[in-house]
Amino acid sequence: MHTDEAINAYITGDLLAGNPYQYDPKDRHGPALYAVALPVAKLAGVKNFAGMTETSVRLGPALVGAFTILLFGLLVEVLGIVPAIGAALLFAISPITVYYSRDFIHETLFVAATLWTIVFAGRILEENSANNAIALGVGAGLMLACKETATLHFAAFGIAALWWLGPARLANPRSLDWRSIAKGGVIAFVSFCVVVMALYTWGGTRWQGLADLGNSIPHLASRASGEGHQKPAWYYLALLGGGWSGGAVLLLAAWGAVTLPWKNSSGKIFPALVVYSLVIGLLYSAIPYKTPWLGLNLWLPIALLAGNGFAWFWQTLRNNAGRIASVAIAGACIAALSRDNARRVFLAPADERNPYAYAHTVEDFSRLPDRVQQIASKTPAGNKIRIAVVAADPWPTPWYLRKFPNVGFWRPGQDPGPVEIYITSAEAAGTPGAPWEKWRPEFFGVRPDVLMLLWLPPETAVP
Repeated sequence: MHTDEAINAYITGDLLAGNPYQYDPKDRHGPALYAVALPVAKLAGVKNFAGMTETSVRLGPALVGAFTILLFGLLVEVLGIVPAIGAALLFAISPITVYYSRDFIHETLFVAATLWTIVFAGRILEENSANNAIALGVGAGLMLACKETATLHFAAFGIAALWWLGPARLANPRSLDWRSIAKGGVIAFVSFCVVVMALYTWGGTRWQGLADLGNSIPHLASRASGEGHQKPAWYYLALLGGGWSGGAVLLLAAWGAVTLPWKNSSGKIFPALVVYSLVIGLLYSAIPYKTPWLGLNLWLPIALLAGNGFAWFWQTLRNNAGRIASVAIAGACIAALSRDNARRVFLAPADERNPYAYAHTVEDFSRLPDRVQQIASKTPAGNKIRIAVVAADPWPTPWYLRKFPNVGFWRPGQDPGPVEIYITSAEAAGTPGAPWEKWRPEFFGVRPDVLMLLWLPPETAVP
């Protein structure tokens, strides 16, 4: 479990215990992940933090990831059946989507909400109905309820909408039904507000959440500077273009952007998708703060454009040789994606050489709870053995020790008092006069170049 997953699981366990949800604007994201995780955990029979498993917490994002593939079907009327199926297939088997759909983080839900918003933004160009406006507002509300970075996407949508209006349409105002546009905008905004209010107030139980949401914007702006996660502007290009499949899909997406039809059958301009893709790509690249899971937000428009790129080959090269070439292109992409998928998702998911395993918990740390259990079984207290964890940043240790009820956490320099087991960070290990000073340590890798030490009294005879 990644540190972020462990923290999200702890928050969910707090909710399972009956404690109210409190949105933290400084170091957490929105409530949507927990609104999904809570009923999933209850349906799985989980009653508290100790009863959670990796499967029970990751099941929610996995189900949402699968649901996202179905959303591509709603684009058939706008993009056409071949581009929609091509995009869905590329998205479904891409290693970055499969990898992070197996993580208990907000990104998979955010991308699903983004695709929902794109779908109904396109549909509202076809039919400015109340239903489409409501669905558009719901999608945008869910985006903000997932992550505050939705504001970046709203800016990109706004620029794409301005491009869609364009000089030609503004020069001929009669071509636009402004009353209908205003009505749809009001309906969408109201549904957006309802979703945001319902989730950030946790069903009206804590209205302070809305004020906290407003306070998150300055923090989001300051965090964009990097906070230790600074990467160069080309980071996402290198990340998404890596492996056997990345470059091929990027080229297919570029071709799809060039060949995207300027108008669909009813004359509504849809290449605003290209504008959105370029703007959001530039925004994420320009901001110094970068993590690999944020690349999932860029992979979505890439998949949409790549689907159109494949459709161009399929629909333009209509002879037998052309169709064979199209199938060969699709087969090569699928084979390359499958190869990268196997290596990055299933064979070495926590390997530090895996570009998606960013500051990930190493597999060695999974030995810690087994070792503690082995020691506890030799004591009269059993699982109720007293354990003190001393570290400035103990995560994800609380997750791995969740089945032991008597675990306490202290910062370096604080005295935890007498216990049977001390677990410390490497930095805290050398604290002068520490109660574990004459105990013997066992070492466990947490993250690359990060260790935790488990201390045992010299007389403890546990092999």
